[in-house]
Amino acid sequence: MTDVTELREHLVANNGITGLEILEPDEIERAVRLFRRDGFVVVSNALTDDQIAFLRAGVIEVASEIVALDADRSGNRGSHRYSFGGSSTTRSMLHRPEWQMLVDLPTVTPIITAIFESSDYMLRSASGDFCLPGAVEYQPLHADMGDRVDGEVTPFSSFHDPRGMLTTRDLPCPYLCANFLPFDQHALNGPTRQIPGTQHSRERIPRLADEPEWMRLSTVCPAPAGAVQIRDVRAWHGGTPNLSDELRAIPNVEFYAPWFREPIVSGISFADHQQLSEHAQRVTRFSVADSSVGLDTGYVLNKLPPRPAAR
Repeated sequence: MTDVTELREHLVANNGITGLEILEPDEIERAVRLFRRDGFVVVSNALTDDQIAFLRAGVIEVASEIVALDADRSGNRGSHRYSFGGSSTTRSMLHRPEWQMLVDLPTVTPIITAIFESSDYMLRSASGDFCLPGAVEYQPLHADMGDRVDGEVTPFSSFHDPRGMLTTRDLPCPYLCANFLPFDQHALNGPTRQIPGTQHSRERIPRLADEPEWMRLSTVCPAPAGAVQIRDVRAWHGGTPNLSDELRAIPNVEFYAPWFREPIVSGISFADHQQLSEHAQRVTRFSVADSSVGLDTGYVLNKLPPRPAAR
């Protein structure tokens, strides 16, 4: 208990990226510059108050259903940590209207389009994660993608240079993740730590035991509910302790660049797909189930494979 008490005091005093810039949705060019410089950008007011309430209620409902399967709170991303998509039988949360809402927002779509310099990008998945009070450990720093390995081991990533000259680190952003905040993100409720400028780094990601203290404190906080963190998935990031008494959730949607593809799962019924905006229908066209096939949804608590190896 003493260790947790000391950690709480330390985080209250020191947690958070110094000078964290939080933009408004109309600052599109600046958002692109920060994204390309730092590997992430935070934009406030991505959601209206009604949308925040709708998303918040949805993630609480889903998190409750997932946690009900896990009496000892062992999680599937570490103790008290869970992946939304990784807990779904479809590997996606796109069957939920709350996540469907996130695919095409007037506050976010123009920024994504500007980052990719095209509106012809494609939805990769709808997922995200959450952590419960009691998640007292740091999640090791990691990246969400690496170069292709044996296809029998994983279908991700599809990039491979047989000459051995280029890696995913040398490319423009192959895909990005937009994490939405249904709750305020502050020093104690497990804010994501993000290491600026690491999206192109070929340095080996430090092990948790070797991670310098400044990296542990390089967290995206404070950030208000309704904000979105748009990040290059190659940038180093990781979860932090949730020493609050509240759920911390960051539902997301992920988009492939127009020139990059990996396998895509069916996550939305044909009927629901028809109700989306024209843009959302286009970017999710490989995620929709056939009209003759039902979408079997539900939750399981399989342990997820480790993140891609650090390179």
